Amino acid sequence: MKHQRIRTAIATLLILVIPILASAVEPDEILDDPVLEERAREISAEVRCVVCQNESIDSSNADIARDLRILVRERLVAGDSDEEVFEFLVARYGDYVLFRPPWKAETYILWLTPFVILGIGGLSILVMLMKLRSKKPAAGERLNEDEEVALDEILKDGKKGTQL
Repeated sequence: MKHQRIRTAIATLLILVIPILASAVEPDEILDDPVLEERAREISAEVRCVVCQNESIDSSNADIARDLRILVRERLVAGDSDEEVFEFLVARYGDYVLFRPPWKAETYILWLTPFVILGIGGLSILVMLMKLRSKKPAAGERLNEDEEVALDEILKDGKKGTQL
């Protein structure tokens, strides 16, 4: 019981510590102004690493992510608003750099693709279930002669095995 408590405590500690360690921001990148640093972290969490793709620049260890984190901080120190930083990144890397790209004609595919994939998957499952349902014999359907002979043999073999 004592070992179980220790394991639970270690697991809890890891769950709390891992997100802190997941941040890839290096000490030399951190701004002296805590307000600007907080803004930089919030922006970095919303920007996709162009190499890792499903990881924010805040948690990516890729060189380009580091460059983007530094760029975000430089823009903030220069006085840019959060929106201006996002506009600068989009102008340079396109809407795909944002985890939540704007809803416009150029980004419809980014927004709609997951729903299309889910729809295709759902239709596929529905079609497979309909085919399986149509293959089941009806409750009152009789066996053909070959099936009856095979069933009789199975039943006879089963009775012989129980008599031994």
